[in-house]
Amino acid sequence: MALDPSKLSLYLITDPQLCAKFGIEQTVEAAVKGGVTMVQLRDKHASTEDRVALACRLKPVCTSHGVALIINDDVEAAQISDVDGVHIGQGDMCVSLTRQIIGADKIVGLSVETVTAAKKVSKRLVDYVGISPVYATPTKHDHKQPIGFDGLAKICAASSVYKVAVGGLKLTDCHDVLAAGANGMAVVSAICGQNDPYAASIAFAKSIAGFERQK
Repeated sequence: MALDPSKLSLYLITDPQLCAKFGIEQTVEAAVKGGVTMVQLRDKHASTEDRVALACRLKPVCTSHGVALIINDDVEAAQISDVDGVHIGQGDMCVSLTRQIIGADKIVGLSVETVTAAKKVSKRLVDYVGISPVYATPTKHDHKQPIGFDGLAKICAASSVYKVAVGGLKLTDCHDVLAAGANGMAVVSAICGQNDPYAASIAFAKSIAGFERQK
């Protein structure tokens, strides 16, 4: 799949606890209607079977809004459910094997936390990197020290693929993320944990669009 970088602009990562009020399906539907451009299904404690089942329920919603759906870590689930791709971390399955399994036409994202890691990323195998953590975040307990926007800019400059900023990001961070050189921002609690995920997504989409108009 040739990845359109605009699809990374507002990237939702699901969290089962934060989505509990409305459920993941309803939260995702509200978010994509509000302007989310990509959805990552992340549930560290679910089984592959459960991830496949949920992905199959989310696919029609995402597809109808032109939104890519990918699965975090679980390459098997991504393959079985035939979603748009997979996102892996540095400690997960190696990138070359991931690409071999998932296929050339799917999206592969990779987490990076340093300039060194960003420079090692192969454009042949990886479509985008998730750069983290900008801020400390309670939705991921095993993250490294926060890099801030200066660190984000340095890693963006070192990357030869598209970039998504990750880690505790809020609405007020949109312009700083994009000014640092990222193609988009990944959001968890600022959408999933809100009383109105639809309204929250609209606000993010408007802020991002405002930055693009100013360029």
